[in-house]
Amino acid sequence: MQPDPQAELNVLGGPLQPCGIDPMTGFYRDGRCRTGPEDLGSHTVCAVVSAEFLALQRDLGNDLSTPRPEYGFPGLRPGDRWCVVAARWLQAYQAGAAAGVVLAATHARALEIVPMEALRQNAVDVPDDISGLE
Repeated sequence: MQPDPQAELNVLGGPLQPCGIDPMTGFYRDGRCRTGPEDLGSHTVCAVVSAEFLALQRDLGNDLSTPRPEYGFPGLRPGDRWCVVAARWLQAYQAGAAAGVVLAATHARALEIVPMEALRQNAVDVPDDISGLE
């Protein structure tokens, strides 16, 4: 059972915004980093992937750049937005290869794994009023 999209919040406390549709991302492949009981990996961080991030993921056994047509996965290129597993994003952050983060499209559940400060340091959608980030 998929969660109610209207009830999903982002890390800023507002409604969860879309992450990406080209390629179509999200655990539920609906363009949003929504999560639910079936999402054991917590695909909750909306990342703007870089070549460095993709290379690290490949080296760690999580190849996100090779197309997998049998799963409808086109492979990612630098600049693509993708809902990544929170623990994988944190691992890249700790290795100095974090991808950019779209805070408005990153699910609040990501904060169970990733500190807000780490997300904020890599934010690519910093709002004009940053008081909600503190």
